[in-house]
Amino acid sequence: MDAEFWNNRYQEQVFAYGEEPNEFLADELRKLKPGKILFAAEGEGRNAVFAAELGWEVWAFDQSKEGQKKAIELANKRGVKINYLVGDASEINWDFSSFDAIALIYSHLPPSIRTTFHLRSIDLLKNEGHIIMEGFSLNNLEYVAKNPAIGGPKNPDFLFSIAMVEQDFHTLQTLVLEEVEIELHEGVYHNGTGCVIRYIGKK
Repeated sequence: MDAEFWNNRYQEQVFAYGEEPNEFLADELRKLKPGKILFAAEGEGRNAVFAAELGWEVWAFDQSKEGQKKAIELANKRGVKINYLVGDASEINWDFSSFDAIALIYSHLPPSIRTTFHLRSIDLLKNEGHIIMEGFSLNNLEYVAKNPAIGGPKNPDFLFSIAMVEQDFHTLQTLVLEEVEIELHEGVYHNGTGCVIRYIGKK
């Protein structure tokens, strides 16, 4: 799915995945001392804005200009500031050891750059920093077949497995790594019972 796909989705007036943060991310961020955080493939900014409300210094990127526009609007509506760049994961650069946390929430990157970006994310973390991830599992395809409203990529190459996450982040201390069935109620495109991989790693 390219920038044109996401621009078309995000130019709708309604927020595609709602204005409230992902529940797993929200629960985990509340446990951490606010610092500097990066959101990958952040879309319309619901998670980034929530982090800013908690006091984090927020950076985000996405390939969609329409997503950036909606995210800035949401930040202004909530009275917070976020830094949001437009570009894909292969184009965005920060200095090593820049972030206290990196959030990968439904960040289903193309297989050609996913592992490279995951490894680079480790370099971008400060010591003691955290990666927080939630994304659809390979097994979510079975759930989509029963209920298309749950959403998520239909191409298995864009989905996650525990083994894949273990391999990409093997240099981090694993705090959470699980495949779980969950109920999602996130805007228009994530609704119903699905299957996700959740991961928290610490440098």
